[in-house]
Order: sequence, then C-alpha cells, then structure tokens
Amino acid sequence: MAILNPRTRHPAPGRWATALFLSAVVRIIFAGESRNQIFADRAGAEYHRAQTQFQSNTNDPAAAWQFARACFDFNDFATNNAGRATLANQGIATCRQLLARESNSAPGHYYLAIELGQLADTKRNLAAFKMVKEMEREFKTAGDLDEHFDYAGPARCLGLLHRDAPGWPVSIGNRHKAREWLEQAVKLAPDYPENRLNLVESYWQWKDHEAAGNELKTLDALWPSAQTNFTGEAWERSWNDWSMRRDVARKNSKKLPRRRNRRKAAVELN
Repeated sequence: MAILNPRTRHPAPGRWATALFLSAVVRIIFAGESRNQIFADRAGAEYHRAQTQFQSNTNDPAAAWQFARACFDFNDFATNNAGRATLANQGIATCRQLLARESNSAPGHYYLAIELGQLADTKRNLAAFKMVKEMEREFKTAGDLDEHFDYAGPARCLGLLHRDAPGWPVSIGNRHKAREWLEQAVKLAPDYPENRLNLVESYWQWKDHEAAGNELKTLDALWPSAQTNFTGEAWERSWNDWSMRRDVARKNSKKLPRRRNRRKAAVELN
C-alpha cells in the first residue's frame, strides 16, 4: 500500500500500510517517535476537518471521497483493530453513499476498494478473502473511469493486490497480472516515485535483479525533479517512506556482484 500510495494530492501513499493484500503499501517504519507523532497529529487534524466538511454537506461528492481518504490516512495511526475497523467502516459507508448517488465516481470506487482492504486487514480470516474480489472489481471500475486518478492509483493498487494476495485457488494472486498492472502504472505516471519503487521492490521479490537495478537507476534519475514536483507538508510523510524504501533497494542492489566481476569469474573458471 502501499499502499498503497493511494493519494491524489494528499499523499501518504504507497506505503501503502494499506490493506491485507496491499502489503507493498507497507506500514511505515518512521524515523522516530517524535516524527511519527507529527504525522499522526496531521492525519488526525485532516480527518476531523474532512469529517466536518462532509457532515456539513453529505451530498458533495468531493467532500465524500476526501473524507474516505482521510479515514484511510488516519487508519495508519489507530492503535488496535477495533479502531482500524471503525475508520474503515466509516470510509466504506461514505463511499457506498457516494456511489449510490454517482455510480461513475472514480474516487468513490477507488477509495471503496482501499477501505475494504483496510477492513480486511483487521479480519485476517475467510471474510477477508471474500473482500478481495470486490476490491479487484472496484479498482478496475475506478481505472475504467479515470486511469490517471491518484497518479495511476487503480493500476498501482491492482498490481499490489495481485502481487501480495495468495494465488489460486485461495485467492487472486498472480505474478503475471501483478507485473502487467505495476508496469502500466509506471507508463501512466512515470514520474511518480511510488510507482517506480513498487516495481523495484517487486522485481527484487521476483528475483529479477537486472530489471530491479534498471528501474532503480531510472528512479534515481527522476528523484531530483520529483523533489521539486511533490513538495510541501502534505508530501513529507511520503518522502519519509520513499527515501527509506529507496535506501533498502540500494542496499539490496549492492549485495549483488557486479556483472563484470561475474563474467570475469566465469572466464577464470573456464
């Protein structure tokens, strides 16, 4: 999750600490408790602001999906499953109300899928597996309506969902589909760091080290421009996550022998 980086203009994504099967959107390990508290305070403030805005006009589509997004962001800081489930159910109810009025709302379908993932993460049982198909359907619908939403969020989420869900016959996990969706997200939003990071991590997970290395080089090249494009307080949490994940990817890359050295070793063996 990973994010989950399911964020449009209010990031925190890709950390996606998102859902049971959006584990790529992993729960962030923050730099320290003080920094974590800053992010928690900001998420809480945004949650209450969005809730007030939505309650003042429940027929406002933007207010509805923005509140659902705030539920998702704040969910990362809930201290127990009961609290996480409460926030997830608030987001789900809000999205279902929105979609009952506007069935073609891409944000409504998108955040409904994400909140279902949050709720599934609190269950970790058969009920959670049953939610996966609905998540997949909602992400696909969101993509059909607006494939660019949240920096190719629907494709990104579908890729993570197929990557991390158990495979058939238990669930919908499928490496081929995961790769297709994650690569599609990069095509749609190539300058968004979350999309590149997901590919780097996935290639490494699949032991395609050459592809991971190439993608990491591309990520490093776009990093400076991304730092000027995604700026401000709203993006600080994402940058905290992205920087940590890139550092891990770099360390993994250094563990591999250089290709030249491998060739030299092969020649010497012959």
